Amino acid sequence: MTLRIGTSEAGGTFYSQGAALAELFNRNRTDKEKCVVEPTLASIDNAERLDRGEIEFGFMASNWIGCAKDGTAPFAKKMALRMVSPANAGPIFFMTLAGSPIKSVGDLIGRRIALGPRGSGMARHAEGIFKILGIPFASLTPAYLSFADGAEALIQGEIDAQFQPPIPNRVMTHLSERADVRVVPYAAGQLEKILSGVSFYRKVAMEKGSFRGVAEEIPQVGVVNVIVTHEKAREEVVRDLAKTIAENLDALPKMNPLFKGLRDLFEPLRAKGPAAFEFGGVPLHPGALRAYREAGWVR
Repeated sequence: MTLRIGTSEAGGTFYSQGAALAELFNRNRTDKEKCVVEPTLASIDNAERLDRGEIEFGFMASNWIGCAKDGTAPFAKKMALRMVSPANAGPIFFMTLAGSPIKSVGDLIGRRIALGPRGSGMARHAEGIFKILGIPFASLTPAYLSFADGAEALIQGEIDAQFQPPIPNRVMTHLSERADVRVVPYAAGQLEKILSGVSFYRKVAMEKGSFRGVAEEIPQVGVVNVIVTHEKAREEVVRDLAKTIAENLDALPKMNPLFKGLRDLFEPLRAKGPAAFEFGGVPLHPGALRAYREAGWVR
């Protein structure tokens, strides 16, 4: 059977990761066994498609996994999703113009900030970060704009900062080519406070030269993105995809830089076992567990 993997809009980060993974998976396989990349509306859409049996695998941001399992907003019912693998931990970060008086995330109080579309995952991330840091949301002026529109608004001076999704992304690259920008750092103790309060975040480093305006390495919040399936998925199918990932932890980042750090995300398996991958309480699929045992990651 043809295996379908839900990603994001064509050209989006999940889509490009899915394309790299499908290329590896499809090597030396017959046409009937190959994996095809399905463009979707990303995390929430992928969970709903998995629930309806329209795809076999899907990319999701790990903050949505538990919501799907429990049937809490934005999901209308409980979904029997199962974990397959982490995909990456990409930085989500606030941007401002180089000459802005905003020196840390705490300085965003009273500012106009583009957070992404209303109700989007990015907007929810921002709201959660502000809550943990004790920054009243009412003290901000949110602008619910697409990433491209938010970047334009920043250049035009219509907002003071923009919340950006993981890099590399075309909007951020284009923005940095058009204007002098910089990443807003966290003040001492802020990043640690966020990481201790949210299980699906990791500390990641934005490397110097990631795009024009990143003059030095900057620690930021990274959200773990994952690949999921449904409990009804056949064990052999899930085992084969998980095996492809486990055997290509160094090859995948060379094919797509969004997979950088994938091996680091696998390391906790050795000490914690399957629980290391069970974000939001969603169990690891038996097929994935089998693959990781065969590869020596889990005893």
